[in-house]
Amino acid sequence: MKGLIKKTGQFLKRIELEQVLKEVSEIEYTTIKTNKKVEYLNLEVAFDIESTSTYINPEEKFAFMYLWTIGFKDSNYVYHGRTWEEFIELIQSLSIFFNLSSTRRLVIYVHNLGYEFQFMRKYLEWEEVFSVEARKPIKAVTTYGIEFRCSYILSGFSLDRLAKNLVSHKIEKLTGNLDYSLIRHSETVLTIEEIDYAINDVVIVLYYINEQMNYYKDISKIPMTNTGRVRRFVRDRCYYSDRNHKKSSKGKYFRYRRLMEDLTLDSKTYKMLTRAFMGGFTHANANYTGKVLENVTSIDFNSSYPAVMLSEQFPMSKAIPTELTKDKDFNYYRKRFCLLFDVQFTGLIAKIPQENYISASKCWRLEGALINNGRVQKADVLATTITEVDFEIIEQCYEWEKMEIANLHRYYKGYLPYAIIQSIIKLYEDKTILKGVEGSEVEYLLSKGMLNSVYGMCVTAVVRDEITYTDDWEINPPDIEQQIQDYNESKNRFLYYPWGIWTTAYARRNLWYGIIAMGNDYVYSDTDSIKFLNYEKHKHFIEAYDKTLIKKLEKMCSLYKIPIEKLKPKTKEGVEKFIGLWELDGHYSRFKTLGAKRYLVEYADTGELELTVAGLSKVNGLEYMKQVCNNDNSKVFEMFNDDLFIPADQTGKNTHTYIDSEKECMILDYRGKEGKAEARSGIHLEKAEFTLSLAREYVNFLNMLKAGYLYKGQKHI
Repeated sequence: MKGLIKKTGQFLKRIELEQVLKEVSEIEYTTIKTNKKVEYLNLEVAFDIESTSTYINPEEKFAFMYLWTIGFKDSNYVYHGRTWEEFIELIQSLSIFFNLSSTRRLVIYVHNLGYEFQFMRKYLEWEEVFSVEARKPIKAVTTYGIEFRCSYILSGFSLDRLAKNLVSHKIEKLTGNLDYSLIRHSETVLTIEEIDYAINDVVIVLYYINEQMNYYKDISKIPMTNTGRVRRFVRDRCYYSDRNHKKSSKGKYFRYRRLMEDLTLDSKTYKMLTRAFMGGFTHANANYTGKVLENVTSIDFNSSYPAVMLSEQFPMSKAIPTELTKDKDFNYYRKRFCLLFDVQFTGLIAKIPQENYISASKCWRLEGALINNGRVQKADVLATTITEVDFEIIEQCYEWEKMEIANLHRYYKGYLPYAIIQSIIKLYEDKTILKGVEGSEVEYLLSKGMLNSVYGMCVTAVVRDEITYTDDWEINPPDIEQQIQDYNESKNRFLYYPWGIWTTAYARRNLWYGIIAMGNDYVYSDTDSIKFLNYEKHKHFIEAYDKTLIKKLEKMCSLYKIPIEKLKPKTKEGVEKFIGLWELDGHYSRFKTLGAKRYLVEYADTGELELTVAGLSKVNGLEYMKQVCNNDNSKVFEMFNDDLFIPADQTGKNTHTYIDSEKECMILDYRGKEGKAEARSGIHLEKAEFTLSLAREYVNFLNMLKAGYLYKGQKHI
């Protein structure tokens, strides 16, 4: 080994491995024993690599690492190497120095572990790799006692956003210091600016882990994922009763266990539930697609999913197969129970002009259909799986010649368990009360992130492909019956999968109340927000909706003896924030949409533009358009059409190609120096251009609408 590299002031110097270990030995740390018989070093460590993507020939992509960086504690202990051999030697030395093993581990955080793992996976032996998706490890443990964890999955933030959200440390992600288009190899001479870039990325992660360790008290208690935070928070409140949620009350524990033992799944209803599951509704009023509208208002729900989980009633039993009779028909059951069922419509057609609800992708039979940007406007035959909440929307915006119901299952319904209700209220209170309060920034960010994740943990898939890693990724089909049995029998389970299905259904229904009430003034919707014309005209609907929601929340609070004030905490300015109500999100002097997840707005108060296009960076795409249009907003709106093209070097997008074969060749760097490059596996990144083009099916729909060929029931639209 030539020795690692360390920056001192404005100079780079070689430093022997023995000196690295000596410096690291100066750092104070403790060891933490866990109840899983694993001991952890309570020390912040972060790792990152820089790589080059190029071509060996016009057809063969090649990607390899040319710089790695590891940091301990803070910016005083950051070191660099240029080859994997150097890194492995360091890992071996750290293992010996810290006396590491399978039961005594050093955790190294990597921001987006999946990327680094693909480059280094064939250089190390792995004792355990935990992943819920192929090529996306959450944790990877080497035979040297090193445990790599992913700080991106933990935080949910990009490195730039992560730096901005740090509280006790002030640092910004550097930009422009490293031109990724330049070819470098392990012999390329790096500049101070390039080294600074690498150091900065690692230090951001070190600071983040430091804040997490301070909050959780030690590294062993930091969860693996962002969802893991809220899981632990809510589970503790379901099963434990003391103030610190560490000691179990036998009565409370067994009561909740009995509830979970009653709320079980079988494979048939689980498959039906997955068919019925839909996320948020995102769509545009086809009448306005491609048009520039003026004076558009945007409103959104204040914490839509959490509010639904507090105000609505959910399945609180096993699914009960149900036969319809003359005395107990469909309407009888839908008024009294949560329902899950297959339905087939014949001669289905929309009866309102502004929007269509049913998603074509959720239909398992679809014949003679007319599709509006992924939503069904009409169909000769349509079969799908829905809940009674979905049906409430469907009957308001469609009519049909015939409806057939099969596989009807009913659930007794009730409010979510008290412990979960209390958890949501606590997180909402903290998010509201702590926002902007000096000294409470970490708690605010955590409560905000956990509140947004409460719904997500409810819809975590029960049945997953079995992902294993030995020398390569293996994906095996799941044993459905066994995984459902494991789910039912789990002693740690505190959730019920149907709760998540009904959460999104209720939220979509609430959104559709607004879509229907606003008629053709409705312009665009996205999960928890609506953009529409003539704000004053629709204030009465907003006020009426809010009053209805408050009554629902009061009813729940009355049952659980919860003060209603808990649901309307005050901000630091003393403003009440009642959960779930409509809030004004913005006024636009101009608005233009080209369909779902494609719109451009101009804010009325500032004149600033904001672009939202799925698959395109908001900043990069808009900056390019403004540059081309000489910052003329009117021309930007003209440019935003179905011929929009953003060149590869302006999109901020990359095409990822996984390379699993070993490659080695001589590479000429951007300075004209030749060097050997080798990689046993890697990821090739290449800038990707962006072309916005409306699907032919949607263009045909819009042309038919414009020509007057579409009908609403028996009446012409």
